[in-house]
Amino acid sequence: MSNVGELEVADTLGILAMPGVKTQRTSQGLGWSGLLLSVQKEQPYEADFVGSRSHLVILHLDGPVQVTRGAGPRAQTRTIGAGGLFMHPAGRDLSVTLGGTLRTLHIYLDQAVLRRVAEEDVELAEEMGTTDPLLEHLLLSLDAVTKVRATASQLYVDSLSTAVAAQLVERHSSLRRTVLQRRSRGLPDRELRRATDLMHECMGETLPLSELASTVGLSESQFTRAFKARTGEPPHRYLMGLRVDHARRLLQTTELSIAEIASSCGFASQEHLTRVMRARLSTTPAALRRSFG
Repeated sequence: MSNVGELEVADTLGILAMPGVKTQRTSQGLGWSGLLLSVQKEQPYEADFVGSRSHLVILHLDGPVQVTRGAGPRAQTRTIGAGGLFMHPAGRDLSVTLGGTLRTLHIYLDQAVLRRVAEEDVELAEEMGTTDPLLEHLLLSLDAVTKVRATASQLYVDSLSTAVAAQLVERHSSLRRTVLQRRSRGLPDRELRRATDLMHECMGETLPLSELASTVGLSESQFTRAFKARTGEPPHRYLMGLRVDHARRLLQTTELSIAEIASSCGFASQEHLTRVMRARLSTTPAALRRSFG
């Protein structure tokens, strides 16, 4: 997304390093800029944590379970079910008690990730037990990438990360709706051509969202909104369509193997190309090649 480095466990509050927390999978090592995703099973605990550089969003994957935030007369207790959210802003200490065994998805975001969307510093709200179906969907979509350890989907991850940050800024931050209520009129013709030309040039390469946005002089969030307003699709889906079209042409006009075509068109593998082509065209590369023969 930018020059912000990949977050590590040392950049988080310390929950992930506790003895009773068993990590099932994590995004560490995938090179994600400014964020870390982790899925784990947590045993009951009561602990105090020193504030970290990253904002924390926790999605409860099962439950219900009782959670207490704070200590003494200011403590707040909620019973939170599956789909419930717990949010904590960067730089603040946290006292928390988890009342039962729980599977959670944590996402830690550097302040710079939210700043890119809001175009100023914002503070994540302290929330406990709220729900947000869109944010839940985005977090689970990011987790799907960690399940397959995908490394060839940087634009997709950047787009999801920007969408997560935008939803947090709009719905769960100190700015609330003041930043993102401005509606985009879409990219002008010249900027649209610049962006799509770059997509064509980098068809078989990793293409970060930040590079596309800088090509037209916009922030990542502005570019994503303007591009979708003009084309009807977010950048990563539009690029995927270009790759599928290019693969279809190569299947028709060359003797390259399907695996070679998948690689040259920016797909992670032949299986990835097959899966995307089946979803978009209701056919497979092998079936397409036979039909052209």
